[in-house]
Amino acid sequence: EVQLVESGGGLVQAGGSLKLSCVASGSPIDDYAIGWFRQAPGKEREPVSYISDSYSIIYDDSVEGRFTMTRHNAKNTVYLEMNSLKPEDTAVYYCAADGWGPLVTDWKYWGKGTPVTVSS
Repeated sequence: EVQLVESGGGLVQAGGSLKLSCVASGSPIDDYAIGWFRQAPGKEREPVSYISDSYSIIYDDSVEGRFTMTRHNAKNTVYLEMNSLKPEDTAVYYCAADGWGPLVTDWKYWGKGTPVTVSS
């Protein structure tokens, strides 16, 4: 079983940057795909990006070119670097493990999320 803890969220002005971290415990993440999702108020949780155990990465069109996902297996940590942030990026950002695909039901383990607010 994997426990996931996200951090790094906060308040930032439009055009700014944040770097989120997802630290895993309970099991090495080397063999897991890891995903980032987000949920804005009143909306469903949606995929942001996910990275496979072989470092293949998929980004949602809405963040392509602005967000970068990386993994550091030795630290059991996955990162999401977010640049050129827009007010529509405001959401709670969640880390997920052991899965693949754009649906919440595609993933087995979830963190509790870290909130990101982008002011205009």
